[in-house]
Amino acid sequence: MTAPSPSSPDILVTVQVRHLPEHSTPGRELFAYFITLENRSEDTWQLLARHWDIWDGRGQGYAVDGEGVVGEQPILAPGAQFTYNSFVTVEVLPGMMRGHYVMGDAWGARAQVPIPPFRLNVAEERTLN
Repeated sequence: MTAPSPSSPDILVTVQVRHLPEHSTPGRELFAYFITLENRSEDTWQLLARHWDIWDGRGQGYAVDGEGVVGEQPILAPGAQFTYNSFVTVEVLPGMMRGHYVMGDAWGARAQVPIPPFRLNVAEERTLN
């Protein structure tokens, strides 16, 4: 018999955003984002995939889907954390990102963990969770 998994695992997602003016040009603003996932559940979860919705200041948007993050599919035991960083460019400020991770447990169950929406703007560098 397999153990049931929660429909949404207790995983805290924290996001920090930084504008990178030294790598930006007019019409191409570069932002780095740093994400920490903390497993607050009693089960082990693996990050299998990601989905991002990204918009610029004109409302032009696109989606990004892929396996894992930065070439990894980390396994988070209870209490474990995983931190990674990546980057995104937007043509018109302010931009916005939101999304979710697809997580899997040891019994093959899958669940989505939301990534809180965050703005991409020159004057806004903060931590969200």
